Amino acid sequence: MIILKSPREIELMARAGYITAGALQVVKEAIAPGISTGELDRLVEEFFQKQGAIPAFKGYMGFPASICTSLNNQVVHGIPSDKVILQQGDILSVDVGAIVDGYVGDAAITYPVGEISPISSKLIAITERSLMEGIQRAVEGNHLSDISSAIQQWVEANGFSVVRDLVGHGIGQKMHEEPSIPNYGRPGYGSRLLSGMVLAIEPMVNVGKYHVKTLADEWTVVTADGKLSAHFEHTVAITPQGPRILTTLD
Repeated sequence: MIILKSPREIELMARAGYITAGALQVVKEAIAPGISTGELDRLVEEFFQKQGAIPAFKGYMGFPASICTSLNNQVVHGIPSDKVILQQGDILSVDVGAIVDGYVGDAAITYPVGEISPISSKLIAITERSLMEGIQRAVEGNHLSDISSAIQQWVEANGFSVVRDLVGHGIGQKMHEEPSIPNYGRPGYGSRLLSGMVLAIEPMVNVGKYHVKTLADEWTVVTADGKLSAHFEHTVAITPQGPRILTTLD
């Protein structure tokens, strides 16, 4: 069942989204060659404590950290570690969730580590733009697959592939609610979009094929062909005035 949020609930979710965006800003300011993903996780947890927020990921289905840190060919759900030291030329996808007043914000950004290759730069730019292409279709009266199709068309037109085994999701008082939001498909299918829906839209884009696999830690998802992957995500409310991005500092 899709849970519609009232205007008051959307404002509460915007608070969670603002702190989630703040956590990603903490990461942006700290990320550099030589820092560990474990240190990034501690910085975010300290930020949440100061803000009175609860890390949405820590303990969720047993996940051990406050953020997911997915490096290079890792797609999502990478586990932070003091043993993982960022190197010049890496790209790092960071996924963050915050709980504030019982509501969840969820967002992700892929960051360059120092100077990166042209293909890495293109991958990041195309993935971020694909998220915005999807958000632009998150309007009342459209279908859920209009978001999916817009993402897929943009990504594939630029020579990359969208991951199909993992999807976006509804969000609210729980991190994962209905509906599921694939990043591929034909337009005009799925649920009608209604004011009050809040969606976590999150394209995951690969340089190579879309196939993925999960490592032995049972969390980290990587590209099957070992090629690079990027991930961007926003929590978005559907309103009568159009899509409202909640995970922003603006």
